[in-house]
Amino acid sequence: MTADPLVGNAAPVAAAPSDILLVEDSETQALQLRRMLQTQGFAVRRVATAEAALEALNEYVPALVIADFHLPGMNGDELSRQIRMNVRTRGIPVLMLTDERELERQGLESGADAYVPKSAERDLLLLRIKALLRRGEQTPRNVSGTAFRRARILLVDDDAPRRTRLAGLLEQDGFSVDAAAGPEAALASLATPPDGVVVELENIGFDGLALCRALDGRRGTGGDGPSFPIIALDGDGADGSALPAQVFEAGADDLVPGTQQAEALRLRLRAVVRRKLLQDENRRIDAELRERERAVERAHAEAAAAEALARTNAELEAANHQLRDTQAKLVQAAKMASLGELVAGLAHEINNPLAFILGHQNTVERLLGQIGDQTAADPALGPLTLKARQRSQSMALGLKRIQDLVLNLRKFSRLDAGGFQRVNVPEAVDTVLALLTHKLSDRITVERHYDATPELVCSPGLLNQVVMNIVGNAADAIEGFGTVTITTRDDAERYEIEITDTGPGVPDSLMERIFEPFFTTKPVGSGTGLGLAIAYNVVQAHDGTISVGTGPGGGARFTISVPVRQEP
Repeated sequence: MTADPLVGNAAPVAAAPSDILLVEDSETQALQLRRMLQTQGFAVRRVATAEAALEALNEYVPALVIADFHLPGMNGDELSRQIRMNVRTRGIPVLMLTDERELERQGLESGADAYVPKSAERDLLLLRIKALLRRGEQTPRNVSGTAFRRARILLVDDDAPRRTRLAGLLEQDGFSVDAAAGPEAALASLATPPDGVVVELENIGFDGLALCRALDGRRGTGGDGPSFPIIALDGDGADGSALPAQVFEAGADDLVPGTQQAEALRLRLRAVVRRKLLQDENRRIDAELRERERAVERAHAEAAAAEALARTNAELEAANHQLRDTQAKLVQAAKMASLGELVAGLAHEINNPLAFILGHQNTVERLLGQIGDQTAADPALGPLTLKARQRSQSMALGLKRIQDLVLNLRKFSRLDAGGFQRVNVPEAVDTVLALLTHKLSDRITVERHYDATPELVCSPGLLNQVVMNIVGNAADAIEGFGTVTITTRDDAERYEIEITDTGPGVPDSLMERIFEPFFTTKPVGSGTGLGLAIAYNVVQAHDGTISVGTGPGGGARFTISVPVRQEP
C-alpha cells in the first residue's frame, strides 16, 4: 500500500467553502472545467497528477476534490484512498470523472463520494457539485477515534413487498433498517436522526419529491440540527432530462436509476453513509476541540485568577508587614515623645526646686562656715556646728546626683538635638548604663572595650535607644550574677558595637523571629515585644545591620554595624 504522504507534515490550512482542487492531466479538459467552475464563483486550483494533488493537500484543505480516474502515475481511485486514509483530509468530498461506466463501482469503492461522466451536461455536473458542497464541512485538525456502529437507514416506500426486499438487501450489507410506508411515519422517525434516508419516488400514496423537500427542511445547516443524506430511487427507470435536476433541487443527495437499483443502491448508500459518518465524527471532534479550548481558557482564567490572588495576598502581606512596621515606629515615636514630655516635665519640676535648694544650701554652708569659725573654741557649739557642716556637704552630694540624673536623661533623649550629628560613643553608652543602674545593680558587671574611634556620626537618641534595649534585655535574661561586655571597633567603612552577655542565649529556632514586632519570650505582661523591633528599625534607618548570634560564653551576642559618615 502506498504510504500516506501527509503523515508528519504540518496541518493543512482550511480553504474557503468555494475552493475546489481539480486533478486533471488533460490541458483541454482542465481549461474547460476551470472556466465553467470559475463562472459559477468557484476558486479552482488545478494540478496534473495525483502526486501533485497530495502535495497540494499538504498546504490547504479544499472544499471539494474533482479528480479524473485515469491519471499519469497514481490513478484517481488510489488518490481517493489516500485522501480517505489521512485523518486530516478524509472528510473532503471527492467527485470522480470518467466516461467508462464500468469504473463507477471501482471509483466509489475507493472512497469517492460521487461519479459523473465527463460527457454529462454542464448543468447536471454543476448540480452534482452543489449537492456535494451542500452538506460539506471542513475537516478539523486534531481528531480522535470513535467506536464502530451499524449505520441506521430509514427506508420510505409504500410498496410492502419492494420495501421488504430492499430492507433485506440493506441488512445484508450491515445496515440497520427502519421501514416507513409514508411521509407521516418517515417524519416521525426523524426524532432519532438516521444515518441515511432512502426514498422510493415511484409511490402511489405520496409524492416522493415532496417528501424529499420535507426531509431536506428537517436537516440542520452549518452543523446545527440533524444531518443525514437523502437517496432517491427512480423506480420507473425513467431517464428524462428533467427528472435528475428535479430530484437534486428537491434536496436529494443522490439519485439511483431503477435499472440498477440493487447493486448501485448498495454502492452509493455505502458512499453517502460513509461520508455522513465521517461528517458526524468531524462534528464530534470539532465539539471536542471547542470543549478543550474552553477548558484551556478556563484553566488560563483560573491560573490568572490564582496568580492575581497570589499577587493580592503578597500585596496584603506586604501591606500588613508595612502596617506592623509603621505601628512599631509609631510606638517608638510615642515612647520617645512620652519620654521627651517626661524629661521636660522632670526638668521643669525638678530643676526649679533643685536650683532653689542648691542656692540656699550654698548659703547655709557659707553661714555655717562663718559660725564655725566663731564657735570653734566653744566646747558646746563647736561640735554641733561641725556636724551641721558635714550634713550640709552630704546634702550637696545628693543634690549633685539628682542634677546628674536629670542631665543624663537629657543626654539620652537629646531633646535639644535632632538628626545626625557627631556623638561620643563611649559617653553615650556610659549614659545608657547610668540610666540602667537599677537593672544592673551589683549583680551584673559591665566590661567596656572602646577600641574604635570615640566619635560617630549618627542620631544620638536612636543609638541610645538601641543600646538601652539590648543591654536591658541582657539584664533581664541573666539570672543571678553575670557579665555584659560592650566592645566597639571600626575601619574606614564600618563602625561596630558588639554587646555580649553570659545569659542563656537565643535558641536557633528563635533567631529569625526576635526582631519581629510584638514577638517576646518574656512572660505575659513583662514585655511588649517591641524593644528589638525598634532596635532593628533604628539600625535600618542608619543604613546598617543588626545580627544576633552566640557569644563566647554561650550567651547572646548582638552586633550593630553602621556605615561611617564623615559629615552629619
